[in-house]
Amino acid sequence: MTIISWIILGLLAGAIAKFLLPGRDPGGLIGTTLIGVAGAFIGGWISSRWLDHPISKDFYDGTTWVAAIGGSLVLLIAYRILFGHSRD
Repeated sequence: MTIISWIILGLLAGAIAKFLLPGRDPGGLIGTTLIGVAGAFIGGWISSRWLDHPISKDFYDGTTWVAAIGGSLVLLIAYRILFGHSRD
């Protein structure tokens, strides 16, 4: 997959992570989108590095999507824990 594919995958993974974890985010839509892109990269890296499952070059591979969404969820939760109370 190219870098553009990972960015598109990250945007979609961020939207799915936001859908799975609703609520107010400190960064709003832009912050959540950037977290999704970063989560896709981190999820793919963790999957290939420690889970011994290399990321497929196919955009429609289910494991790639699960890794991207999982990475986005982890980053979104961490972001809410660290910065969630700044908007109260």
